[in-house]
Amino acid sequence: MLKTAISQSQLREWQQEINDISAEFRLTVTFNQLNTRDHRFEALCISQSTPERVCQQHKISLLQYINADLEKHTQDSTTPEVDIHHQLIRSKEGHIIAALSFSAVNHDLDKLGLFQPLSAIQVRIADMLSNAICVYVNSSDLDIKSDTGISHAVDVQAFINAFDEHIWIKDLHGIYIGCNKSVERAWRKTTDQIVGKSDFDLFDKRTADSFVEGDKLAIETGTTVVVSECEEVDLHFNKVWLETIKAPIHDDQGQPIGVIGMTRNIAKHKEAQEQLVLAANVFQNAVEGVVITDSDGNITEINQAFTDITGYSREEVMGKNPSILSSGRHPKSFFERLWNTLLVQGKWHGEIWNRRKHGAIFPQAITISAVFDKQNIIQYYVAVFADISVQKQNEEKLKNLAYFDPLTQLPNRMQFMSLVEQELSHSNRAKKQLAIIFLDIDFFKHINDSLGHVIGDEILVELAKRLSYALSDYDVLARLSGDEFVVMLPSISGTDSVTSSVDRLRSVFERPFILDNAQSVRLTASMGVAIYPSDGDDHDSLLRNADAAMHRAKLDGRNNYAFYTESMTKQAVAQLKLQTALHQAMAHDDFYLVYQPKLTLKDNTTCGFEALIRWHDPVLGDISPGEFIPLAEKIGLIWGIGLWVLKTACLQGVEWLTQGKSFERISVNVASLQLNRSDFVDQVRLILLETGLPAKHLELEVTESCMMHDPDAIIRDLKLLGAMGIALSIDDFGTGYSSLNYLKKLPIDKLKIDQSFVRDIPHDSNNTAIAKAVIALGHALNLQIIAEGVETQAQADFLRENGCDLAQGYLYSKPLLPSALEAFLPLVSEHKA
Repeated sequence: MLKTAISQSQLREWQQEINDISAEFRLTVTFNQLNTRDHRFEALCISQSTPERVCQQHKISLLQYINADLEKHTQDSTTPEVDIHHQLIRSKEGHIIAALSFSAVNHDLDKLGLFQPLSAIQVRIADMLSNAICVYVNSSDLDIKSDTGISHAVDVQAFINAFDEHIWIKDLHGIYIGCNKSVERAWRKTTDQIVGKSDFDLFDKRTADSFVEGDKLAIETGTTVVVSECEEVDLHFNKVWLETIKAPIHDDQGQPIGVIGMTRNIAKHKEAQEQLVLAANVFQNAVEGVVITDSDGNITEINQAFTDITGYSREEVMGKNPSILSSGRHPKSFFERLWNTLLVQGKWHGEIWNRRKHGAIFPQAITISAVFDKQNIIQYYVAVFADISVQKQNEEKLKNLAYFDPLTQLPNRMQFMSLVEQELSHSNRAKKQLAIIFLDIDFFKHINDSLGHVIGDEILVELAKRLSYALSDYDVLARLSGDEFVVMLPSISGTDSVTSSVDRLRSVFERPFILDNAQSVRLTASMGVAIYPSDGDDHDSLLRNADAAMHRAKLDGRNNYAFYTESMTKQAVAQLKLQTALHQAMAHDDFYLVYQPKLTLKDNTTCGFEALIRWHDPVLGDISPGEFIPLAEKIGLIWGIGLWVLKTACLQGVEWLTQGKSFERISVNVASLQLNRSDFVDQVRLILLETGLPAKHLELEVTESCMMHDPDAIIRDLKLLGAMGIALSIDDFGTGYSSLNYLKKLPIDKLKIDQSFVRDIPHDSNNTAIAKAVIALGHALNLQIIAEGVETQAQADFLRENGCDLAQGYLYSKPLLPSALEAFLPLVSEHKA
């Protein structure tokens, strides 16, 4: 048997593949092995959440198909007038050992026969999966124990006898032409007493009429139908619930020639229904709110307490995501952690702030549990929650009395010191840094003296709001006294992140403060920064040193900031200069592009160019992209710079085409932050329209790191770009987030071997092995391979001999201005010649 011959890990891999294909292509897939001893079907893998009725339909259809196959000795995978697609798996000896069945997802379980025909892409995917499993079975040395397999001698009777369900077959005149052993036992008649008779010969007129009507319905609709569901008594005088389904049988020309019927015991389902009724009563009368969702997170049921707490009725939430209750108070990372815990541990308990229907935000204590099926696949989620608004209000009142500034509602000195102490303990265990920023408003005493303390308090309240908005949810802002504020930045990654936070705080003072009498007041502030552990190992020393750094900033002219460590101050100043210059470069158009040719290794002909940005600052001189591109990503300028590069490269391509120059494509690098923007595809399309460059002359190079955030959305956007005619390539392959699972799904055309792997070939055995592996992998995926950083003829010869398609590097040309590329830009007529 196939199930005992293959490993459990292989079965799990097939199950995951079937689940992925089912979800992506809306297919229901069943994978059954055929027990050669008694000719029974046994499920190996089934699409997640597939109803039992659909599995039964697959088996009935498969039974018809196998018999048709045995009679015709053909491999045609589609039986006439049947919307279920089958593929047989055969052993090396030619025996049928398993089968894959595919149908379009059926959401109307009351009309089980109404499957939609498979689309062309669904048939193609079904064939690809079947072929992959066939190749595995036939190429692996599996010990499949089979005496005879499924031979051509097996007839319909042997197959239907293998089922415990009652199965019978009639011709178009209603005459029984076959039945299985289960029918004989249930009807207390032999096959000879049944075959050749009609329903009127075997049953009373009322029963016979209902059976004939069912046959007629199946033939007229041309599909499988449920014709009855009733309670009866079995051979042991036990009450059972029986369900009867019927399906038409067609000849080779698609004409109906009879009906096949099946009756099965659904007593367990009825018992489950009774349990559900009991559970529903408990469910509806619970004091806590309860919400049930399917595996996709869509609401399938709520109780009355849910409506009482949230204000939403059942009709308003059915089929919707619980995010309709979202208050917006939790960051995305909060829910990422929640789902990670839920998927790993199967349960999450905590507090969430949600929003009622009329808009009020309320806190709730909630427990979310995942419910799994027998295959350990999540079927649905159950959340039970209680409104804890009153509890929170009482806690908040007590907290405000002791720990918060009454004017700004920010943490006071006591609360701030307590929070710093807690965070210091965490930073010490995790070996992380922490920063304290001491902020003092310059000459605030003049505000109080000239405008009064009431106006001064209004300004402090507004300033507290602005500072809060400028910080992340993890940062802590407190008011110590008067015009002194302090900020704690936990888990900093270095001075760059601290400088970025300081810049955001300083930007708060760029806008004037408008008073009630329409008078505006402008303020500045001096700030001091102390870093744990280098500038202090407790909250007192850190606050004291940050205060000292703030006073040094005041001595340096105010409206400034300083680090307690002098070397850090110098580094921050250099960073600030470069940041300021980068903003000016955007405004003054100080960037320009150079282009490095790409050549075909086979004949050294030019096949395109890579556009590379360069920056010459009037004061700082030439600045490397490796220095200013990471900074642009940190301060949010990479989007504007990336669009400028794309548009400029497109305009250059149009200019070359207008001049009659020949080239395949100009490639442009795309940063991960650009690709993660929801409007990136629209911006690319707009630039192509504005510049007039045909999409066939554009190539976008993305890095592997782009897949780290929402890979499904990235794959979707790349497919949209590819559909426009834009070529796509993976840059620096092998140096980042290498996931072959996602690589096989990406609609890419090329893989670029990173120059770090090219540099030491052919002398370094490790790099040569990596280069060969990337080339082989790329060609296996029907991708072109391009190597960058080719500097020697030996490197080029090695790459050519090992099948690399394209190359670029200083061996051929360094990046050049457009005016210096004439040798690499033949005229169209020359190119054709």
